[in-house]
Amino acid sequence: MDDQTRIEIEAAAFRRLREHLMEKRTDVQNIDMMNLAGFCRNCLSRWYQEAANEHGIEMDKNAAREAYYGMTMDEWKAKYQTGASDEKQASFKVAFAENVGEGD
Repeated sequence: MDDQTRIEIEAAAFRRLREHLMEKRTDVQNIDMMNLAGFCRNCLSRWYQEAANEHGIEMDKNAAREAYYGMTMDEWKAKYQTGASDEKQASFKVAFAENVGEGD
């Protein structure tokens, strides 16, 4: 497989993942994804931001989240985010520290 084809296939897989998480499974909460898989939609938007920055495109966290979510975080939270138990929040702190880092 040539590099261009590989890039196009990887991009298509990313778009499919985004569509799945943003349109088909809005019921799946970020906290549950982070607790189970060690990443969530916010991680994906951060990786998008980091890739843009590596290519000389200035993008901050909020712009990356809006690009990934297709709306602001406030809009997403109002439409889809539900409350989380104390147990889930405690698990999230551990998962975040292990997968993202303490200060990120």
